Amino acid sequence: MASTSTTLSLSSSSTLIDGKAPRQGSATAPTQCVSLPTLPPPPVPSSNRPPSRESWKTAAYCRKLARNVMCMATGDVSADVGTTEVPEIVKSIQAAWDKVEDKYAVSSIAFAGAVALWGSTGLISAIDRLPLVPGVLELVGIGYSGWFAYKNLVFKPDREALIQKIKDTYKEITGSG
Repeated sequence: MASTSTTLSLSSSSTLIDGKAPRQGSATAPTQCVSLPTLPPPPVPSSNRPPSRESWKTAAYCRKLARNVMCMATGDVSADVGTTEVPEIVKSIQAAWDKVEDKYAVSSIAFAGAVALWGSTGLISAIDRLPLVPGVLELVGIGYSGWFAYKNLVFKPDREALIQKIKDTYKEITGSG
């Protein structure tokens, strides 16, 4: 018994696309071939005058049109193709955004924060260009870091008090009891 194959053609043109011949189907699976209509050739400039701007535009349009071809698969879609795994952090951000009641205010605060960050970056880079200020600020930062470590990190009771203060501030900000 001979196998049958179906051919679907959108136009009567039988030209090859990109110079490649269509693949031959196997004896067990029917094949579907779609051929596209050919585009008109780009205008050929006459030999006695240089090519006009209009002819180049037309040729460029034809090349652009030839690239805009979209193919779609038909038939059964496997289950793993359509599903993509969303990372856990995206799910938690989406859940937090869904809980927000006043999205306009939160968006405004985020935008204001981004503008403030951008402005502070400009301010810091301007200060950094001054001759003595960066060195002085570096010394102040080193001095404050040493003082903070001595007051809060050297002795065990001070460390425990700092950890408790951080936990209390976290609970106060998040509102958890």
